Amino acid sequence: MVILSHDVFNRNSGTVIAMAITSQPPRAGFPLNLELAPELLPKPSWVKISQVRTLSVERMGERICKLPPEQLDLLIEGLNEILAG
Repeated sequence: MVILSHDVFNRNSGTVIAMAITSQPPRAGFPLNLELAPELLPKPSWVKISQVRTLSVERMGERICKLPPEQLDLLIEGLNEILAG
């Protein structure tokens, strides 16, 4: 999961806002999926931008990596494109 919400929100609400990650090559490209930089994870991975979830912080494991701001910006841009058209 890619956590989108800020740490302050996560602590105060007890939840995180996240997007799913898959290692299966997607059928559709951006804005539905965004390929992550290859050096971030051990195998090729894509964020499924249309799969936004709210999860309990208790379900979160340890942080594996932190996305660069440019990739976070692309995730938000993709979500905006899906929602606003």
